Amino acid sequence: MRPARYREAVSADPGYGVGATPSWRDIDWREHLRETAVAGRRVSYVDLGSGDGPPVVFVHGLGGSWQNWLENIPRVAQERRVVALDLPGFGRSEMPAERSSIPGYARVVDELCDRLGLGEVVVVGNSMGGFIAAELAIEFSARVAKCVLVAAAGISITSLRRHPAMTWARVVATLGAWGTAHARTVAVRPRLRHAALSVVMRHPSRIPADLAYEQIAHSGSPGFVDAMKALLSHDVRARLGEVRCPTLIVWGDRDVLVPVEDAAVFESLIADSRTLIFTDTGHTPMLERPVEFNDRLMEFMRGRAAMRESPGERGDAEQAATGLA
Repeated sequence: MRPARYREAVSADPGYGVGATPSWRDIDWREHLRETAVAGRRVSYVDLGSGDGPPVVFVHGLGGSWQNWLENIPRVAQERRVVALDLPGFGRSEMPAERSSIPGYARVVDELCDRLGLGEVVVVGNSMGGFIAAELAIEFSARVAKCVLVAAAGISITSLRRHPAMTWARVVATLGAWGTAHARTVAVRPRLRHAALSVVMRHPSRIPADLAYEQIAHSGSPGFVDAMKALLSHDVRARLGEVRCPTLIVWGDRDVLVPVEDAAVFESLIADSRTLIFTDTGHTPMLERPVEFNDRLMEFMRGRAAMRESPGERGDAEQAATGLA
């Protein structure tokens, strides 16, 4: 799967890149930023919202931060308490005391939930965060009421050759540090925005500049290379059958980083699961199509299957019903 060309953005449907409501821009995020010690290291997170259902914990992917969920937190926080963390070595969180690992990240999420008194939660993870969410649902099954895997790593990545993958990771980490230093310049220029984000998003030039800035500015992280090693060294496939909670699998059909075919593998191995595919969408459906993503997420958490069509969803009504029944 190749990234879209810059000029292909003009043919994207009108719903692509449209922001969700309420807007993340209307929130003073400084009021909700918190820090605590987990496993002897500082972990940064945002905490807002309230409601009767299980709290929602958002887990970002490789090279990400809690800002990966900017378009989703305000909507979910209208009905639930929401916590979105920076994983150890990312964002404002310190590097872990021990060697980075997928089980180690899952333990950090579980301990953070303990410290915050969250009890049973809905965990939503993108990419590496999806891998961690699945591990959490296996190792700490009493913690997870429902699980949402968004373009989750953990299937095809374990088949990558280690040396080329780590070489790629070091190059990306260097580029990420450069991007962080030049984030504003890159974000405000559509062609540069496309060049910086086209592997992650299908049509970055259609993403608002301020939202793109928040993604680029927080992408340079000291934990990137160690996290890539963790991804390559942990295989969860044989244990996915141990995920007992209801699980929603979300993917973009034009994902360059993690092939959409992996969604079918997750669904085949997790008994109580269903899959939602967005068309003309890359590795970050929650940012590329936040309105539809949020609607489907809320429906899943309320226990209702999403049956209706939207411009970004794959296929006709019959396909949508089959994927989400």
